[in-house]
Amino acid sequence: MGTNEPIDRVRALLAERGVHARKLRPVLTLLGQDWHTLAELVRLPAVPRRTVQELLAAAEEDLETQGERYRIAPYRAAAYAEAFGVDEGLTDPVNALVSRHTDQLRSILADIANVPPPLAALDHVQATADTALKRSLWLDSTYDLTGRKLLCLGDHDLTSLAVCAVNPDVEVTVVDLDDRLLEFIDTLAAERGWSIRCLHADFRFGLPPSVLESADLVFSDPPYTPEGMGLFAGRAVDCLADPARGRVLLAYGFSDRTPALGLKVQQELQRLGLVFEAILPAFNRFDGAQAIGSAADLYVCRPTSRKGGGSHGKTGIYTHGPQSLESSGPSRDALEVLSDLAPRPESSPPPKPRKPGWYEPIGKGAASLAVDLTGDPGPWLLRTLLASVPARLAALVPNNHPNVSSEKGQRELTSLVDSRFRLKFLRGTPDNKHTVVVAEQVPAGELPPGKLVVREVLLRAHGKLGNVWREALVTASRGELTKREARERIDAAVGDHPDLDLRLVDLPRHRIAALLPLVEGSVD
Repeated sequence: MGTNEPIDRVRALLAERGVHARKLRPVLTLLGQDWHTLAELVRLPAVPRRTVQELLAAAEEDLETQGERYRIAPYRAAAYAEAFGVDEGLTDPVNALVSRHTDQLRSILADIANVPPPLAALDHVQATADTALKRSLWLDSTYDLTGRKLLCLGDHDLTSLAVCAVNPDVEVTVVDLDDRLLEFIDTLAAERGWSIRCLHADFRFGLPPSVLESADLVFSDPPYTPEGMGLFAGRAVDCLADPARGRVLLAYGFSDRTPALGLKVQQELQRLGLVFEAILPAFNRFDGAQAIGSAADLYVCRPTSRKGGGSHGKTGIYTHGPQSLESSGPSRDALEVLSDLAPRPESSPPPKPRKPGWYEPIGKGAASLAVDLTGDPGPWLLRTLLASVPARLAALVPNNHPNVSSEKGQRELTSLVDSRFRLKFLRGTPDNKHTVVVAEQVPAGELPPGKLVVREVLLRAHGKLGNVWREALVTASRGELTKREARERIDAAVGDHPDLDLRLVDLPRHRIAALLPLVEGSVD
């Protein structure tokens, strides 16, 4: 055969890759065995999409296509098997474990089928059900998990549920930005009697104090940028109870075509003092992320010090969207309109626009606030209202924000803060891409006793809820209730509720919505 024959072009392509040609042989084996989509040819052997496309182009005349599926023409399959062998790859012992846990796998598949879709701005690509189970089996066979504390920093892959399906005696905490996801996990964990606690946070601004120095192990699948990996890994170190004994487990992948990116991320992790005890290649598989072969390694990291995340505040940690590294943010004109619309006393100048963040109360000493929330993926607006010290503020959000784009969303937000703020939604202001939400104070004299208690709780969203609720009852009663009597009313309303030891601002939205009516009703 001449050198222009497809099989010779494939042979030349493998020769060009040298010792790394081994990764392409499983692709040829798949093509010789049956029909496969491009996504399968990427994911199953964990080869970058572009590399697979180059192989398909080299073998083009020897391939058959059926819609989006490919195979080597049957009459040519034997020639390819003889030329390149049949490569099944090494047997992964954890994959063998997965095959023996079919009940758990079915449960995880059903959970993933029902999980809320990921927020597009957050770079998330769903891990396969096999991967979620594989992580759990590897954790349970590597560490003594019973009675230990595992923290999941972000969990759209539902690793928390998978871990408890394998070992229900693990104490798991999930911290995530997506309120919908937290409600989903919270609901299933309660139905199944699993010890999974869900909390809300955006790691760029801080973590709930209750998770700091609390965990034996921390697992995370961060954004695959140096900034995102460094932030999540730093926060993970902050959450270890004992850095000498604890471990940080990270999913991270990069294409073998862009090793410089992998170097930047590894340097960022080493800057945090993390030692790589192990890097398990292509451990995690995804339905997507084809640029990196739909796969990511598992990094087993051992801290050498408590050099954690500290303050961050930068929102650009993702690869695309309004929170990407390249995002330029709103125009100067848009921010000027925001400042002008912020309600304020006549003697006060327009407030300067401030960046998002709610780890601590915001705007102490200010008459009003103007907050740029143009990067808000959904949860920032409520947290900004909860964190605001001034009773007047304006926030600039995207027009498609879930709490402004429909009457239902507007009502849901209003119902949570109506004892403190009167909200106006100025759609299409200052342009057709944005909305300005204006919040003005509701006079206390307009509120019935129950709403006064809620108002006091909202005013101190960063305090421990049990203490804040007790003080709110005493304040609303104008001193008629003692602290002990107020405590008894709280006990009657919720008993020994675990959320009483937490901050309101750290609770998932669905739990805030469930607790506030109980707070209001506790005056009776």
